[in-house]
Amino acid sequence: MSGGPIQNTSLVPGGVIGDGRYRLLARSGIDRRCAAHLWRGRDGQLNRDVALTVLVGNPTDHAALARAKRTVERAMHAASFTHPGVARVIDVLTPGAGIRFDEGILGLVVAEWTQGTDLVDLVAEGPLPAGAATKLLEPLGAAIEGAHHAGLVLGADHPQRIRVTPDGRLRLAFPGPRPDAIARDDVKGLGAILYLLLTGRWPLPGGPDGVPAAPTGPDGAVIAPSALHPYVPHELSSVAVGSLEDTSVGGIRTSAAILQVLDRIAESEAKTALIQPVPDDDDSDDGAVWTTRRPVRDKERKRKLMISVAVLAVATLAVVVWLGVQIVSFFSDEPTKGGGPTVVIGQSAQPDSGKPAPPAPTPAGPVQPGSVGVYDVTNQPDNANRASRAVDNNPTTVWQTENYFEPFPALKPGIGLMASFAEPVKLASVTVTSPSEGTVVEVRVAASEGAPLEETKVIANATLSAGQTQIQVNEHEATQHVLLWVTKLAGSGRNNRSEIAEVVYTRAQ
Repeated sequence: MSGGPIQNTSLVPGGVIGDGRYRLLARSGIDRRCAAHLWRGRDGQLNRDVALTVLVGNPTDHAALARAKRTVERAMHAASFTHPGVARVIDVLTPGAGIRFDEGILGLVVAEWTQGTDLVDLVAEGPLPAGAATKLLEPLGAAIEGAHHAGLVLGADHPQRIRVTPDGRLRLAFPGPRPDAIARDDVKGLGAILYLLLTGRWPLPGGPDGVPAAPTGPDGAVIAPSALHPYVPHELSSVAVGSLEDTSVGGIRTSAAILQVLDRIAESEAKTALIQPVPDDDDSDDGAVWTTRRPVRDKERKRKLMISVAVLAVATLAVVVWLGVQIVSFFSDEPTKGGGPTVVIGQSAQPDSGKPAPPAPTPAGPVQPGSVGVYDVTNQPDNANRASRAVDNNPTTVWQTENYFEPFPALKPGIGLMASFAEPVKLASVTVTSPSEGTVVEVRVAASEGAPLEETKVIANATLSAGQTQIQVNEHEATQHVLLWVTKLAGSGRNNRSEIAEVVYTRAQ
């Protein structure tokens, strides 16, 4: 049956619980998802400070009592797990076994006290640099990974359960997972804590008071840290958001995957720290302040400057002539020419069905998209402000992806350029100019700019050569939206990146 409201007047500083053994000193927070009050307490028998996870409720509410009992049992099972990233459980109490029935407490998990500061207090002063965030988070991530290998769930998915040790490590200070918590919740909690460190915002439901919620986009997805703070490394931002995703595409489901990225970021930060600062030149001849060296006034330098201006003028004229040629070529029937040979790739079969393809459509001439944008299922588009360079009829300007330490689909299934046309068009080919040999692409048609990837249709695929690659497309319905989807980047090892210099869309007759 259901009980009435909680009646507990002991949960105040100075109050005593646990049949008189534990005195409450200061409250660290409340995890309202499971009615857990988190306190710093004093063990009167052993004369030491302890962390108390107090599960409050009405003992006559059998459902609440069963949930609390499950939490206490899971905390007891975790008592044998020792790791610097988790406070050691030293006692568990239940009504009739260390707790009086009239205390209004359904369970109590006692752990060693963690010196330091609360995580929420740390981020109250603002987001942390990427290097500091990874250093703080690694011990907690290692603890979660170790616990999962042991078949345990820690419950590290609420910021007020976490404290920062004096030597700069995050530690689960208040163990006691929710009764329905699973290992996936620990992984999501780890990503959410990373998000909190990088932005000062909490991306999961049930966050603490005083901590703003993470902003979301029109589709309800959490906006990436790098979109809020451009200085956040793209890969770290991807991990923070990817760990929150429950989908099989783009989601990060293990703490090991998060730890790999944390290790790489920490290694990169360590190498950067070894670079010595460049000393300032001591050029205080008369006390005047100059932003650079004081200019030298002599006739020889003036003559060189005039020559440079003349060369620049000639170069500018050459660029103007070249642009004229490009404009003329744009209105011709031939694709824009770029460096390197042109490789023509036909489609022998329908990519989705394996059936023989019908005869390729006859080209009628290039068609210019009205707009082009970066398409990314993780809402973290690479260099979105440079997407238009791929259709500016200038192969010397490029759109490029970020550099990925791991190839697709480690962090995301791919990335692409979504072109939108003023009216539905049927294409004969797509010509891609790129220096990134080995890049694998698919040409897809979509019903809208934001159509889910699984709702787009593949009409061609190809591996790009260094230069121009003309991709013949299969027969398809006229569409206003065409996606050039990159499924494999050029490069290898920890350097995976591709550049797209120009994309020309040729209309079918």
